[in-house]
Amino acid sequence: DLTQQIKESSSINECGAIFTFEGIVRGKDEAKTTDKLVLTTPDTQKTEKELKKILDQVQEKHGVKDIAVVHYLGQFKPGDPLFLVAVSGGHRHETRTALEEIIERVKYELDFKKEEEGSAGNKIIMSGG
Repeated sequence: DLTQQIKESSSINECGAIFTFEGIVRGKDEAKTTDKLVLTTPDTQKTEKELKKILDQVQEKHGVKDIAVVHYLGQFKPGDPLFLVAVSGGHRHETRTALEEIIERVKYELDFKKEEEGSAGNKIIMSGG
């Protein structure tokens, strides 16, 4: 549990806020449904290095205390978790802002390939990288 991991940090006494995010597979979007989603990256080590860089930059920029992230790869069905983030900080404003920046930067800067199978057929979405 990412929240528990954050709470066990040595800096927790300096924190007044913990924000979390859980991105899940959407099963329905407007008129189409998604039955299966496959998420891959061509170079896991490169993606991990880029993720760490994003987290370090966000932590320095916003002054938050701790960040914990899990991003899954593989095959998923609607409702499955894809991306988990927990951020702790001294105050709610910078903590929430840091969380929002992490979510957006990971979505648009990391090199992921998302393949959706559903009612509209198969669809491939490339992002970032």
